[in-house]
Amino acid sequence: MKTQQPPAIELLNSIFGYENFRGQQQTIIDHLVDGQDALVIMPTGSGKSLCFQIPSLIREGVGIVISPLIALMQDQVSALLQLGIKAAFLNSSLTFEEILRTEQQLIAGEIDLLYIAPERLSNERTLNILCRINIALFAIDEAHCVSQWGHDFRADYLKLSLLHERFPKTPRIALTATADERTRQEIRFRLGLEQARMFLSGFDRPNIRYRIVQKQNARQQLLDFIETEHDGDAGIVYCLSRKKVDDTAQWLNDRGIKALPYHAGMDNVHRQQHQHRFLMEDGLVMVATIAFGMGIDKPNVRFVAHLDLPKSIEGYYQETGRAGRDGSPANAWMAYGLQDVVTLRRMLAESNANEVQKRIEYNRLDAMLALCEQIHCRRQALLGYFGDTLEQPCGNCDTCLEPVETWDATLAAQQALSCIHRTGQRVSA
Repeated sequence: MKTQQPPAIELLNSIFGYENFRGQQQTIIDHLVDGQDALVIMPTGSGKSLCFQIPSLIREGVGIVISPLIALMQDQVSALLQLGIKAAFLNSSLTFEEILRTEQQLIAGEIDLLYIAPERLSNERTLNILCRINIALFAIDEAHCVSQWGHDFRADYLKLSLLHERFPKTPRIALTATADERTRQEIRFRLGLEQARMFLSGFDRPNIRYRIVQKQNARQQLLDFIETEHDGDAGIVYCLSRKKVDDTAQWLNDRGIKALPYHAGMDNVHRQQHQHRFLMEDGLVMVATIAFGMGIDKPNVRFVAHLDLPKSIEGYYQETGRAGRDGSPANAWMAYGLQDVVTLRRMLAESNANEVQKRIEYNRLDAMLALCEQIHCRRQALLGYFGDTLEQPCGNCDTCLEPVETWDATLAAQQALSCIHRTGQRVSA
């Protein structure tokens, strides 16, 4: 495949089955083929994977893709193999014999694309093998994880600067669907991509209708939403805890909604089975923690629902973006309560992140709460968070379709502050 080095458009047509590139895809691919670094921020469903897959096939050597989740690697490799592309992965799901066989294929030049976890890059054995082969490029997929996970439970994300240090002449591309300005700067700093060209696409997903309600009886509210607007549709329901995932999936099944649970506490076999069923079957609802969904290529997800407040607007945007990848109308529905804020603050306080990072995460949580309490166009506020501008209210969110009643709370606020002062600030929320 690589001896003729076919142009990008020919590969797009003959292997991937598309006629034309979309948006900035062609420019990004040409940039990477020329050996330049890139930071790519494009919405979910806009074709980020092609931006590193095609250059990996054009350039000499193997494309190394750093990917965060085993299920995500397996799905993408399976899809590439079906297209006739020599792809493989190295992760903890393989036996020692399977790892040895893949490493031998790698050294023999029999692999075009290799997916690995960031933890494996810290392994000297892996690095020694990489030093012996011809590498086309490094792609850091879901690059926002450098900021969101690197400070807490996956510290190896903060070590990915070694790619630049050990392989300074190999082009690198970092990709994500969501990153505010602070996250973009951290990705650049942590990955040594300060000089990389940034490709920033608009964040708007106009086919998604955003709706946020206050919790009263959240599960019943969810059931009413599904039965009224999405009977028989495929959807994803996000919960904060594994127990809540299991309970909610069972509760929905008991009420005639075909639902499956998915979370990191399940064994790998059951997770794979549930993910495969979700991809293959129609009308299935996946109830999950945020362990599910990254890179899931199911175009007809008609709704994404949250039964708990996400930790940040970035997380919310990323998760809701899994709805309506086909461009048809979809819903992003969420029920939130102040108890969610208390729970998330406690989780932050108990995390392994340093104090500076905790303050950043507290600010992100505050911004998420502010989005929930927004009285003007929710889409304008959401896009504004990422530095994107929508000149006019969208007309396709709850605050546009059902304007919020407002009142002058000056006197009430003064009375509340006076009460707090008189009780010596010993007042609960």
